[in-house]
Amino acid sequence: MVVYTVGTFDLLHVGHLALLEYCKTLGDVVAVGVASDSVVSSYKPNVPIIPLDQREEMLKALACVDIVRPYHELEYVSACKELDVDVFVIGADWGDKPHNIEVESYLKAKGKKIVQVLYNPRTSSTKIKQTVIDQSYRGKYIEHVIA
Repeated sequence: MVVYTVGTFDLLHVGHLALLEYCKTLGDVVAVGVASDSVVSSYKPNVPIIPLDQREEMLKALACVDIVRPYHELEYVSACKELDVDVFVIGADWGDKPHNIEVESYLKAKGKKIVQVLYNPRTSSTKIKQTVIDQSYRGKYIEHVIA
């Protein structure tokens, strides 16, 4: 069985690892779709910090990941067809955007399974970025006071 999940996977962290390890429990092959910068900028205010090729390289190094496939358009049906996906794992913030509805309809028509997971509360790329910003500003303040 092929399990497919998608995401940005910027600043790879334990939440990503938990998701991918969970995917491995659902099937034999875990395929990961990695959003290109242009795809990410279509729905998030900032592009990833880590370049796409490096995000791919990190994911390929994980034992729980078998296939890494970048995507350059915000649509998932083509990958589901190409990979012959049995299970599509999505996040809690999936929503009802046209590209999401399209892949859900395709998978349901093929009798495939969609599994929705909650995000790991331990961390997120957004939290990591905010911590870096906060610590950077705090460091500048301390430097200014000491100088």
